[in-house]
Parts: sequence; structure tokens; C-alpha cells
Amino acid sequence: MSKYDVIVLGSGPGGYVTAIRASQLGLKTAVVEKESLGGVCLNWGCIPTKALLKSAQVFDYLNHAEDYGLVVKGADKDFTKVVKRSRDVAEGMSKGVQFLMKKNKIDVINGFGKLKAGKKIDVDGTEYSADHIVIATGARSRELPNLPQDGKKVIGYREAMTLKTQPKSMIVVGSGAIGVEFAHFYNAMGTDVTIVEFLPNLVPLEDIDVSKQFEKSFKKAGIKVMTSSSVERVDTSGKTVKATVKTKKGEEILEAEIVLSAVGIATNLEGIGLEEVGIVTDKGKVMVNEWYQTNMPGYYAIGDITPGPALAHVASAEGILCVEKIAGEHCEPIDYGNIPGCTYATPEIASVGMTEQQAKDAGYDIKVGKFPFSASGKASAAGTKDGFVKVIFDAKYGEWLGCHMIGAGVTDMIAEAVLGRKLETTGHEVLKTIHPHPTMSEAVMEAVADAYGEVIHL
Repeated sequence: MSKYDVIVLGSGPGGYVTAIRASQLGLKTAVVEKESLGGVCLNWGCIPTKALLKSAQVFDYLNHAEDYGLVVKGADKDFTKVVKRSRDVAEGMSKGVQFLMKKNKIDVINGFGKLKAGKKIDVDGTEYSADHIVIATGARSRELPNLPQDGKKVIGYREAMTLKTQPKSMIVVGSGAIGVEFAHFYNAMGTDVTIVEFLPNLVPLEDIDVSKQFEKSFKKAGIKVMTSSSVERVDTSGKTVKATVKTKKGEEILEAEIVLSAVGIATNLEGIGLEEVGIVTDKGKVMVNEWYQTNMPGYYAIGDITPGPALAHVASAEGILCVEKIAGEHCEPIDYGNIPGCTYATPEIASVGMTEQQAKDAGYDIKVGKFPFSASGKASAAGTKDGFVKVIFDAKYGEWLGCHMIGAGVTDMIAEAVLGRKLETTGHEVLKTIHPHPTMSEAVMEAVADAYGEVIHL
């Protein structure tokens, strides 16, 4: 039996990062993976979807070349090649992880891993043991009983990334990040898209101002938006799918070639031996403490299978902290109030901290500032004037409570607010930090200036 210091079950952005950090800390490490290194994020999620969205953006530029004084005749897309490019990008990233495993002398064990008592893992009949086992099995597309996925007419995100032909029409159920990103992609490619959201607003976890702006932008792009609505049932017996949608006004039947179910995720906990080992779960999540230790000594869990936000960068941070604690490093628990969230549709959305309503509900006396990109020189020059930056500060101490952005490139801008909040920066300090001109990032400074009654360009 092979013996390790650390075995990581799963090689997504939680698992492979955990393994690398463990190896860096001098721990003999192995990772168990049943599919491809990199997990959903690299192979079926974060990375290939961004490749699809880039193709959509380039196609949109070509279709609006005249707006920039350019003439492009006969611009068209090859849907098969767009999908192939996305898959090639994902494959390249997965190979990169293979290289990192070799570079860091991590053993890759291919197969389905099942936890055993006594700090062991059985991988397709072969047993391995470790002093510490980190479970990082991630999640998959959640299926609703009334919206079963057949992989052909009713699909999840995996199929949405690899369709052989572009559908003429699509109904997207759910308006979280996955739903709106695919809605934007297919709409930009020329598919007739309807998005159905159960709650009153699209991207319902965002600040209400962001949700309203996003819905306006989606409608402007030609996407049909149905909020406060739910798909009750689907009929796949004909050539198309007929979806019965319950709205405030009653039931409506929508017809489309494809229905994409994007109603969240389900954790991958089945069949991995949690019950046999005695590891406690609750509502589909593994219960852990602030160091990601389960109730069973020597077994840890990170990423989507734990109660925190189901985000790749969260899984990576949890895995690093988990093994640093194992190695005896000085550690501080993760501040889950300072996790950035990003959505990569057009317009992009990025946020961190409290929404305006959450800050009010928490009893803060607040200062709120907002700067629209329509007043930004860089945005005007780039032709990307939709959106804004919104900031929320505690009026008493100047604490940066929240930052919410919608517009071009904001997913690359949000880190300023995350770092500022980590360093306990005040509104005054942000205001007096000189931002380069002309940039989209100036809007952060201008929004803060607006909150304190000092805005120049509004």
C-alpha cells in the first residue's frame, strides 16, 4: 500500500491547488481524479465558457464595426469552430495542470476514489493511505424533478458548451452566472433566447441597482426576460421543446429547440464513502470547521462540497489554508464577507461585500456613491458606456462596506475593492489615491468622490 502525507480527492481548482501547496510545504502528496485534471472549472466551467464569450465579443465587434469607423463585409461565424476553440483552450489548460503535477512531484492516481476508515482511499480496487485526506469532489449541474435533463433537448452546462449545431431558439432557466453567461453567448451568436427567472430580478444575489441595469442591457440586446416566473413542466415529445411557464398573469407555453437548465449545482458526495467513514453532512454539504477539518480526524473537505460560496477562487483559498494548517503554518481563517463574485456576460458584473440593502438591514448609517461609465472618457472612447460603479461606506468610520460594478472589464477591476477592504481602507484613502487617466478604474475613485460629495465629473 502506497503511503502519503496528503491525498487529495478531486483535482479541480480546489484539489489541484491544494496538492501543489501541500507539495511546496514538503508533504508527500497524491491527487485522485476520475476524469480530467482541472475538474469542472478548467474543463467544463470557468475557462471554456470564457473562451466562448470571447468569440461572442469578437463577433459582436465585427457586427458593429461601423460604430468604430470600420467596414467589415460578410462577417459570419462558424459555430463548430467556436466550440472547438473553446475545447482547445480547456485542453491546453488541463495539460498545464499535468505539467504542474510533474513539476511539483505530485502522484496522479486516475480512477474513482472511495474513502475508507483508517485514513485510506480505495481507487478502483487499489488502496492508498495518508495522514491527511482532503476531499475536493466539487459539484455538477443540479436537476429539478420537473426539468429532467436528457442531454439533447433539455441540457445542462456541459452540453451547452459542446452542441454540434447552433440552436435557432433556446430557453434558459435560471439567471445566476451560468444562466446569464450562456444566454448572452447564444444571443450574440444569433440564437433567439428567452431567460426565465423564479425571483423578481435577474442575477438576484446582486445589488438591486446592478440587477435593474443588467436586465435593461439584456433586453436591449434582444433577449426576452421573464422574471417572477417558473418552468412547471416540459414536453419533449415533438421536434421542439414546449415549456409551460407559470407567470404572475397565468401559464404560458414557450417553444424552443433547446432548454438549458441553469438552476444551480448539486454536490458530488454520492458513493465516495462518507457514510462508511462517519463524516457528517447536512443538506448536501460536508460540515467542517474554520480549518476545513471534518468531524473525523485526518479527513478534511474544501470547495463546493462545503457550506461556503461555490466559487473556484474560494475553493483554491480554502485548500491552501487547509494544508498550511496541516503543515503547522501560522494561519488566519478566511473572511467570507470579502469574497469577490464575478459574472462574465455582457455587461460584466463584479461585486464584493454588502449590497446597499444589506448594509441598511445591518443597521449601518451609510454613504453611497455611484459613477456611470457614460461619464467616463475611457468608456466613451471604447464604446462601452453601459454600466456604473457603486460604492457603500459606513458614514461613521469610513469603512468600505461594499462595491458593485457593472460594465466592460469590471471583473478585472473588483480586486481594488477586495484589497482595499482587506487592508481596512477608508473612503478618504481611496479618494486620495491617484487613479490613472483615462481608465475604467477611475470610476472607482469617482464613485467614492460621489459618496463624499466631492465628485468632479458628474
